[in-house]
Amino acid sequence: MAPAAGEAPLGGVRVLDLSRVLAGPFATMVLGDLGADVLKVERPATGDDTRRWGPPFFPAGDPRGDAAYFLAVNRNRRSLTLDLRDAEAAGLLLRLAGACDVVVENFLPRHLAGLGLDVVRDANPGTVWVSVRGAGTDGPAGDLPGYDVMVQARSGLMGITGHPDTGPTKVGVAVADVVTGLYAAVAALAGLVGRASIVEVSLLESAVSALVNQAANYLV
Repeated sequence: MAPAAGEAPLGGVRVLDLSRVLAGPFATMVLGDLGADVLKVERPATGDDTRRWGPPFFPAGDPRGDAAYFLAVNRNRRSLTLDLRDAEAAGLLLRLAGACDVVVENFLPRHLAGLGLDVVRDANPGTVWVSVRGAGTDGPAGDLPGYDVMVQARSGLMGITGHPDTGPTKVGVAVADVVTGLYAAVAALAGLVGRASIVEVSLLESAVSALVNQAANYLV
């Protein structure tokens, strides 16, 4: 899997992106920036939610274009649409997963199973499978959706942001999503060197880990 001379660090690595919005696409953006060949699977008709998260749109002023939000983190990739409820599309997905080195997804566990993607995962032990979750699958919120603003509050990040007299304040950017995306990219890299084949990364755990220096204040 080592890149050829003059090739990008992840040259020749094939990544299947089944994620949407920010954390998962941010992870595959990092892998693509490092030279991986990223293929993104989107829903028919609408595609990734963030295609419509504008303005601004590109071309400028054209609401039929893609939002800058989408373009910012979905660079360096190809894209196709698949209706994963269709048997033929599911078969194609199985073949794509088997041909890729890494799969990144952020389905709820029940949706993953409902679409048969857990079968796809288990049928391809040689593929590094990175799952992005809201709060991990082994706790009371394991099968619930997770969003950046919720995680900023639950992790304690809002409690240390802003002024004391204003109350908890949301960070201006979706920092929990971005940090989770970075951890997911690191998890994929660990898998590529043979340390793991199935890895789960959650927004809540990633946000809490980013507060390590704050937590240390209570331990000394």
